[in-house]
Amino acid sequence: MLDWLRFRLWHTPRQRILTTVVTLAVLLSATGYAVNRATTPEDRSCAAGVERPPGSTECIGVNGDGHDFGVPSLTEVAGLIREENRTLKAGEYATVALLLPLTSTDSGMRVKVLHEVQGAFARQYRANHESNSETPKIRLVLANTGKGNGHWRTTVDRLKTMTGGDDRLRAVSGVATSSTEIRQAVAALTGGGIAVVGTTITADDIANGPGAGNNRYPGLARVSPTNGDEAKALAHFGKVEAAKALLVQDTRTGDHYTDTLKAAFAASLKGAPYEPQLFTSPADPTEEGTTANTFRQITHLICDTRAETVFFAGRHTQLRQFINALGARGCAERSFTILTGDEGSYLGADPKLNRAALKAKLTVRYASLAHPDAWKPAPGRPVPGTGGSTAAYETFLTDIARASKKPVALADGQAIVAYDAMATAVHAIRQATGQGAQYPELADVGRQWPQVKGSLRVDGASGWICLDNFGNPFNKAVPIVELAEDGSQRFVQIAWPEGRAPAKDCLPPRKG
Repeated sequence: MLDWLRFRLWHTPRQRILTTVVTLAVLLSATGYAVNRATTPEDRSCAAGVERPPGSTECIGVNGDGHDFGVPSLTEVAGLIREENRTLKAGEYATVALLLPLTSTDSGMRVKVLHEVQGAFARQYRANHESNSETPKIRLVLANTGKGNGHWRTTVDRLKTMTGGDDRLRAVSGVATSSTEIRQAVAALTGGGIAVVGTTITADDIANGPGAGNNRYPGLARVSPTNGDEAKALAHFGKVEAAKALLVQDTRTGDHYTDTLKAAFAASLKGAPYEPQLFTSPADPTEEGTTANTFRQITHLICDTRAETVFFAGRHTQLRQFINALGARGCAERSFTILTGDEGSYLGADPKLNRAALKAKLTVRYASLAHPDAWKPAPGRPVPGTGGSTAAYETFLTDIARASKKPVALADGQAIVAYDAMATAVHAIRQATGQGAQYPELADVGRQWPQVKGSLRVDGASGWICLDNFGNPFNKAVPIVELAEDGSQRFVQIAWPEGRAPAKDCLPPRKG
């Protein structure tokens, strides 16, 4: 074989020259390809305004042209947003961005994200088609902060460049988790003069308040009650006896939801005879970690107490582990009630929740941010005369039907709250638009929050949104929801942070 090749390629001087030339050509071509690969930047773009950061496979950035950020569940609603945005003419709209961890790998967060995007789109459509031609019209864009909000800075920096030009960004909604990253994002956005409307941020310390130095986020408003208000509503509802109550809390710090929730629960349990039972969640609380082992031990200690009610201050993954553990407790003959914050809304869609635990004399109730039955009249459960209305909720039902070919799941309340946050952003943008102007000045939008009250309130699908002078909802309706034995989320009743529904004028009292 080698002799045959030598004869064909190297036998005569002409063959030797030709073989040498071909070999050199191949080597030069390969070298050129390698140099080109080394010197030409890799194309990391995903869509207009979106690209993969170095070392990441996530598509990060801002887009309103139908890009789904590689998340198939978002494809349909992203396409609806694209089609709505295409109907808008240059100069007639202001932009609202929905800031969320769109590419989260946590199953519960993905459901939450989908429902929030659907709720925001539903309210965008109403603003553009069902509001008596009020102006400006609203363009909606999706802004992805990545898994765990790890790329928030890249996306926020992009948003800050969109306040001028054709974008005219005037508000950011979403900002839906009470984490350190989101607190930093809110600080950066409001520091840049951009109004922010939080959907499901409930941490007491991601908020403004009375007193010097407490206006850290100028232009921030929220449509959900704080953890402190949730705890007060739970206390008014449950009439818990502190002597028969116990707190189970996460020791991991820096999570503003957990930190403020455990502080609020501790304040409502003054005089309780037992010290809190402690666990430490992973740095990423959506991971399983080893906390299930800790909860197995804690259930033994709970059986040693006289407690009947357990307040749980932690995220939903650990909450599910705790419920599973308490359902398998040794003192099976005793009944327990678990009370927790709005993270309980994830449980209905959690496939790892042991439904059998809910049949073991274990009641799980949480303070929800919204629920589809809260404003529906039912036998023995009339709708409150103030604080919200059936009409506002029925309007939402009409609108949310446009967000998907299939019925949108509403039990977790996420679509309802996102719809209300978008309604609040639209309200402020239009209130800030002067006579004869096409759109408001950037700084004027966040200045509207002190006037969102009384007859200028937002009649939200989750209840009245009456903001105090610091952008916080006053005495917002808190639906108490119970996890039924089949894992469904059953509405119990509305509770109020102030112990009763707001007056008809819905004017917050003076603070500070």
